[in-house]
Amino acid sequence: MNRTTPEGKYKSNDSGVKKKIGRSFYRGENVNFNPYLKDFLKEDFLDYYLFNGWKPDNKIITKDTKVTAFGSCFASNIANHLSNAGYSLSKNEQPDIYISSMGEGLVNTFSLLQQFEWALENKTPTQELWHGYKAEDYGYSEEIKEKTKSVFLDTEFFIITLGLSEIWYDEITGEVFWRAVPQDKVDPSRHKFRVCSLTETKENLQKIYDIIRKHIPNAKLLFTLSPVPLAATFRPVSCMSANSVSKSILRAALDEFYRDNWDDLNTKLFYFPSYEIVTELFFQKFKEDNRHPKDEIIEMIMKLFEYYYCDTVIDSVEELYKKLRKDNQNNIIL
Repeated sequence: MNRTTPEGKYKSNDSGVKKKIGRSFYRGENVNFNPYLKDFLKEDFLDYYLFNGWKPDNKIITKDTKVTAFGSCFASNIANHLSNAGYSLSKNEQPDIYISSMGEGLVNTFSLLQQFEWALENKTPTQELWHGYKAEDYGYSEEIKEKTKSVFLDTEFFIITLGLSEIWYDEITGEVFWRAVPQDKVDPSRHKFRVCSLTETKENLQKIYDIIRKHIPNAKLLFTLSPVPLAATFRPVSCMSANSVSKSILRAALDEFYRDNWDDLNTKLFYFPSYEIVTELFFQKFKEDNRHPKDEIIEMIMKLFEYYYCDTVIDSVEELYKKLRKDNQNNIIL
C-alpha cells in the first residue's frame, strides 16, 4: 500500500522501499497534513497541527475584559479557571442569573439561543421549559431577565460551549426544553424527543451571533465544543454511536457557521479546539466514569486557552503538553 509523507516527497511500496516522487495533483493555496505519530512530539506541534487557522492575532483578553461564559460544563471550567487567575467573569458579579447558576447546564443550541432572545429581544417562551438539575422550575423572572440583559450588554467577550444535539421539545409550540421534561409534568401526547439537525443547529448559531452583533456590536464571540460524551441516549441505538452523531452534528454545524462568517474569524469570531485536544492528543482521556476528562487534561486545556487568548505570561506551553502526553501514555491501564 503506497503512502505519501507529509512533505509529499516519497512513497513506500509494500516492501517498504521509498521512492522520491513529484506532486501529481494540484493542492490549492492551502494544505495542512494530519500528523504522523512521531509528529506529536515536534517542537511546534500545537501551533502547526492543532491551532493553525484558529489563533487570534493578539492576546485579546486582559484582566479588565468583561467575560461571560456559559453552555456545557467546559464553559464552567473556563469561567472558574479565568476567575481564579484574576480575570473579570460575569458569574462572579451576577451569580443568581440563569447563565451563572446553570452555566454548565445549557447544553443544546436552542437553550443557549433562548437566553439571548429572552434578555435582548423580549421573547419569552410560552411553556415551562427551564428546569434545574432537580427538575425545579426556573420560570421567567423579570428581575433575572433585566440582570441578564445588563450582563450581556456589558460583556466584551462571550465564551459559549456546545454540548449535545439531542433535545426534548413541546410538539404543539415547537419550543425546546433546557434539558429534559420533569417526570411529574410530562405529557407524552405533546412532549417529544428528537435529534437536532445540522441545518437548524447552524441557524441557531447564526441567530446567536446576529443578536450579539445587533445589541453588542463590539463584543467578541468564541464557541467551543465539549468533549464530554452523552451519559445516555434516548434513541433506540447504542449510546456510543448516538454520541458520535451528536458531536458530529455540532462540530459540522460550527464549521459551516465559521465558513459563512469567514471574514470575522479570529478578529470578532473565534473557535477554541477543546474537543480536539481531548479526543486527538491523549491516550487515556477520561476518568473512571468514561465521560469527564482527567483533571490534568482539563488544566492543560485551560493553560492553552490562557496562552493563546489572555495576557497571562505562560512559557513553554509545548513542553507542558509533551510532558502530559508522555505521562498519559506511560500510565495507560491495560
